[in-house]
Amino acid sequence: MTIYDEALAAHEKWRGKIEVTSKAKVQNKDDLSLAYTPGVAEPCRKIFEDKNKAYDYTWKGNSVAVVTDGTAVLGLGDIGPEAALPVMEGKALLFKEFAGIDAVPICLDTKDPKEIIQIVKAIAPTFGGINLEDISAPRCVEIERALIEELDIPVFHDDQHGTAVVVTAALINALKLVKKEPHELKVVISGTGAAGSAIIHMLIDLGVKNIIAFNKDGALNEAMTTATFVEKEILALITPKDFTGTMADAFVGADVFVGVSAPNLVTKEMVASMNEGNIVFPMANPEPEITYQEALAGGAAVVGTGRSDFPNQINNVLAFPGLFRGAFAAEATTITPAMQLACAYAIADSIPYSELNSDYIIPSAFDENVVDLITMKVAEAAREDGVTR
Repeated sequence: MTIYDEALAAHEKWRGKIEVTSKAKVQNKDDLSLAYTPGVAEPCRKIFEDKNKAYDYTWKGNSVAVVTDGTAVLGLGDIGPEAALPVMEGKALLFKEFAGIDAVPICLDTKDPKEIIQIVKAIAPTFGGINLEDISAPRCVEIERALIEELDIPVFHDDQHGTAVVVTAALINALKLVKKEPHELKVVISGTGAAGSAIIHMLIDLGVKNIIAFNKDGALNEAMTTATFVEKEILALITPKDFTGTMADAFVGADVFVGVSAPNLVTKEMVASMNEGNIVFPMANPEPEITYQEALAGGAAVVGTGRSDFPNQINNVLAFPGLFRGAFAAEATTITPAMQLACAYAIADSIPYSELNSDYIIPSAFDENVVDLITMKVAEAAREDGVTR
């Protein structure tokens, strides 16, 4: 059986990967009176007086809605809300297993950004945070920004910022090995959608100055007429702004390549044209921009992919459980760039310098210490940013 056959059989057996269980036990009349009527009226009254009391008397302070419209599911594309449900159940499972957070999959039968924003705002009183998932770009950016602006709970689009956090963490450790600093780098990015744009923003926060970014039409530059509003924002931040060459041209003398686009765009000859001590992160799934073996054959010093069958898997599951747990621990009302960068440094710092090597720049998702370290560092950053209740 293939992994797909095994997964299909497992899903048929599970009939859902999550379930609702009870903390409160209702085994007699007294239990019922406490958990429900008449006793439940008292926490209701307290919350009516101060809605923040919901964090004291309900699950709100440890719950996340995992929201999608099914338009950008994994590598499958626009497959709709029903077909997206197995992925959202899986995301809810990861929240619970890795951070003890209760998460509920919410698959919406609409692609209208304004309607999605309105629905999420309407259900927000139930939850302590919103995790947006698998919503196509650039709509996802519009939706996330509106919800961040209008809600007083953390809102996070994992395909954007979760990817950016883990890429940044991997880069921080890779740079320790090749002994380079962020401000010295020439970086080539393939893909300027949800993940690519967030990666660029975070690399700039890290201190990177020289970035050449490519979409399907070529390099972002001031002469491009097809750029989305997200790409125009990127162009305003990066240098150079007038590059019109090919991706092969951009690779010459580059230090870092990050791919979140499509398979087989990069050759080993392109990697060979990069500077010594280069870092290559081809993360298109399931087939990367260049294979792990070809990148090494081209002379890459450090290679990371999105796949679990090669070293240095750059996996979002390292970020979002601890990031939300840290936000909840600090009672944060939003997730700031500083909190995201703190998360990246926490992931990187979870590997002692003495243990770093070219095949080990990013910890395993099953390293139990990672979530605890992220929680502490993210909570500290939230308090320093002054975004707590």
